[in-house]
Amino acid sequence: MAAACTLPLFLSVALHVFMLCSASSEADTLLSFKSSIEDPNHSLSTWSSKSSSSSSPAHYCNWTGVSCSANPPFHVTALNLQAMNLSGEISASVCELRYLSYLNLADNVFNQPIPLELSQCTSLDTLNLSNNLIWGPIPEQIAGFSNLKVLDLSRNHIEGKIPESIGALKDLQVLNLGNNLLSGNVPPVLGNFTKLVDLDLSENAYLVSEIHDDFGKLVRLEQLLLQRSGFYGGIPDSFAGLQSLSVLDLSQNNLTGGISQTVVASLKNLVSFDVSQNRLTGPFPDGICGAKGLTELSLHTNLLNGSVLESIHECFNLEKFQIQNNDFSGDFPSGLWSLPKIKVVRAENNRFSGDIPDSVSKATQLEQVQIDNNSFTGKIPQGLGLVKSLYRFSGSLNKFHGEIPPNFCDSPVMSILNLSHNALSGKIPELTKCRRLVSLALADNSLTGEIPTSLADLSVLTYLDLSANNLTGPIPQQFQNLKLALLNVSFNQLSGRVPYALISGLPASFLQGNPGLCGPGLSTPCLDDQPSRRKTRITTLTYALVSVALGVGVLIVAAGFFVYHKSSKQKQQTGIWRSVFFYPLRVTEQDLIMGMDEKTAAGAGGAFGRVYVLSLPSGELIAVKRLVNFGIHSSKALKSEIKILAKTRHKSIAKILGFFHSDESIFVIYEFVPGGSLGDLLFRSDFQLQWSFRFRIAIGVAQGLAYLHKDYVPHLLHRNVKSSNILLDAEFNPKLTDFALDRVVGEAAFQTTLVSELASSCYNAPECGYSKKATEQMDVYSFGVVLLELVTGRQAEQKELAESVDIVKWVRRKINLTNGALQVLDPKISSSSQKEMLGALEIALRCTSVAPEKRPSMTEVIRNLQLHGSKGSSPSLEFSASENPMSV
Repeated sequence: MAAACTLPLFLSVALHVFMLCSASSEADTLLSFKSSIEDPNHSLSTWSSKSSSSSSPAHYCNWTGVSCSANPPFHVTALNLQAMNLSGEISASVCELRYLSYLNLADNVFNQPIPLELSQCTSLDTLNLSNNLIWGPIPEQIAGFSNLKVLDLSRNHIEGKIPESIGALKDLQVLNLGNNLLSGNVPPVLGNFTKLVDLDLSENAYLVSEIHDDFGKLVRLEQLLLQRSGFYGGIPDSFAGLQSLSVLDLSQNNLTGGISQTVVASLKNLVSFDVSQNRLTGPFPDGICGAKGLTELSLHTNLLNGSVLESIHECFNLEKFQIQNNDFSGDFPSGLWSLPKIKVVRAENNRFSGDIPDSVSKATQLEQVQIDNNSFTGKIPQGLGLVKSLYRFSGSLNKFHGEIPPNFCDSPVMSILNLSHNALSGKIPELTKCRRLVSLALADNSLTGEIPTSLADLSVLTYLDLSANNLTGPIPQQFQNLKLALLNVSFNQLSGRVPYALISGLPASFLQGNPGLCGPGLSTPCLDDQPSRRKTRITTLTYALVSVALGVGVLIVAAGFFVYHKSSKQKQQTGIWRSVFFYPLRVTEQDLIMGMDEKTAAGAGGAFGRVYVLSLPSGELIAVKRLVNFGIHSSKALKSEIKILAKTRHKSIAKILGFFHSDESIFVIYEFVPGGSLGDLLFRSDFQLQWSFRFRIAIGVAQGLAYLHKDYVPHLLHRNVKSSNILLDAEFNPKLTDFALDRVVGEAAFQTTLVSELASSCYNAPECGYSKKATEQMDVYSFGVVLLELVTGRQAEQKELAESVDIVKWVRRKINLTNGALQVLDPKISSSSQKEMLGALEIALRCTSVAPEKRPSMTEVIRNLQLHGSKGSSPSLEFSASENPMSV
């Protein structure tokens, strides 16, 4: 009896001893793994040998990032060490945790090849090493991870071919190799992953591969992301087998051919479909919606042509319809306009015809319509004015006719209206309800009547273009109370006195073509500006004296002009002026030089020279930047350098239209961007951009820099990124200017100029003071400073208690003192955007790391911004309470 009682007691003691030994072993393994890791933020401070003496056998299960099995005996099953700024070595000692199934080291700064030793972790089914500095090829030994279900190596620097041996991972459900430097062909063995749910090979620009027919075997696939890679050839008919697919993104590749009826009819569970920026051709087949409908259709920037989906009305869940920048033709699918959930319609730059039906009023969630540069006809429907969520309508360069309906701008959130270059007639309606209207463009129509005075009541109206119509009457005097960045009323039949504030602040070309207008500085003075009869006698003598003086002056000027002209002609004959125009500007160097004066100067000018805004004979505006010619290049070399810059083609980079130079100066001609700089707009006390617009600007600038760094050949560095060098167009899209000027003025002059520009020194990375070589990381730092400006609403450098504090130091000090990042967010932005702003703040702090190697690449910045971006929110504008007409 005693023996029977003793045996269970012995087993209990033995089990307890076993658990203690096992626990001690796993704790030691974790500490061994930690010993190879650098942890500057002390994120693993709870991993301590002091706590290992605890009486609890599973004390380590409470360590940061450690998860254990639910029931005894407790074993480590998961390590989640994501985003802890860890570096050092990923040690194979972690594989001594025999029950480890989940290992996540994403969003750190591990800098090493793929650690092959991890294949010893035989229980591992999830391995996430994304967003590190992992480099080198994917080794053939990848097959050793035989039990993996999730493999995420995205956002690293992995290069070379995808090995055939990867086909051994037949249990994979998620394979993410996106945003790397992979090259060569994609092996057909990926088609063996019959359990695969997510496949991401996106943003591998050096891949050169067809999309294999074997991809059609991935019958469980729900997400296929191949965008921004090097795929070519056609979309295989085998895609008809992907009946579980909900997200398909093939955009920005080199795909050709058409899309078969079989494929689009079979993809019945599609949620997102994107084949943009390819070279696909042929008509787009019917039936893509399937049984459940399509939530997002994006086909922009292809060379597709033919008729578009007629059964689109079946897509009751469709929210975004984007087919811009193609060669589509025929009638636009009319059923699209009345979908209950449609939010965005983008079809600009096609050859669509048809009209907008009045049933558009049923699209109660419609926010954005862009159908510019098509052949739409008919009238603007009154139903459009019933959509109270519409914030943007842009239908320029079409054939719309008839009158603008009086309720057209009744949406309380309407911000951008563009109906330029149509055949509209009648009067401009009283736009009294769209109090948030920022941009109104009605140029080149047949509008008549007077300019409504009520436009002056739209207190945030910034861009107004009414040129090339048949408008009559005066320019409302109340317009001078608006803070207009652009007013163009040229080529109408306007008359009367022009408000003085408008004359002094606008180029004359914006008023030309109205002979009835008068005012100071114009060719026609107003009658009441003429001297009275009582002063006639007094002024007669004055006029006589002035005439004599003018006569003498004319003789002197004529003599001087003759000498100058002779000298100039001699210089021209020796080739003193040399010019290259990359676009047909139809203007001479002399025309440009004569036009550059104080009236055409835009602001005080930057460090490298003043900018002048000039009007060409065609009426087009250009920006000319004058640089000092340091004579480091021959004429041929200078042409070569600027030609390299002029070949850049990106939506976020200002175009270089040409240049000309003398021995003293270099004049670079840029496209004119009307909205001024981000710095000017962001820090205006009376004008507040909501986060959605700031986020769009951040993404655009990041994409422009990534293009310069990686996509453009030869790779370029901007080297002068700051908010004053980010221009905004009328729709708040950013354009980088002043990029790579070191190639034009020379390194020594470039460095000297930047050093002298003390007000902007805080944009420069710390290593600029000692490093002789410019790097991408320096541009990343400067971008981080701009991103901090967008997040905080604070200028890069400000005075605080007689001390000049740059924004990077201010943000870090504020966060450390208050122990909360919310303290640095711009308080004028709605709290609903705080989550996205905090995500951007985190990215900005990484970009402005003191150590260059800890900064992300611009490609990584784009991906992270997109992950943190606002989903489903539409851009809108926010104004101070004093100006917001909705405020009480």
